[in-house]
Amino acid sequence: MIQHVTLPHRHVLTCPAIPASVPLARREAEMTYAAWGINPGHRSVGPALLVLSELVTNSVRHAAPVSPQLTVIYAAGGDTLAFAVHDRHPRQLDPLCFPQSPGGLATVAEVTADWGGTWTVRPDADGGGKSVWITLPL
Repeated sequence: MIQHVTLPHRHVLTCPAIPASVPLARREAEMTYAAWGINPGHRSVGPALLVLSELVTNSVRHAAPVSPQLTVIYAAGGDTLAFAVHDRHPRQLDPLCFPQSPGGLATVAEVTADWGGTWTVRPDADGGGKSVWITLPL
């Protein structure tokens, strides 16, 4: 069973499921992490931004027709950097298949694993959407 830990820093961005939201989510991450005292040059920030870009791109490409908005949740605390991308597309993703998936989800799995992080998919209670959560060590 996965333990859910509440991290002291949290920020939420809701944006349209359009390509322009990819750089928006990255810029928001950079500004948010800096405001929390996480140095932009920290070794985990680059991989986090790459994975975040892949997840937002995935939502824009695949969920936009049924989920016109997506939500990015940023969190951090102590030795953990976490973020999630949420959309309301009902297709549930199997995180065990990420490494074998073509394209972005394979990149998510590879980069996250290489940096000692984790990925998980949390379905909405009503089954109408999901959040892909990433954690990376700070």
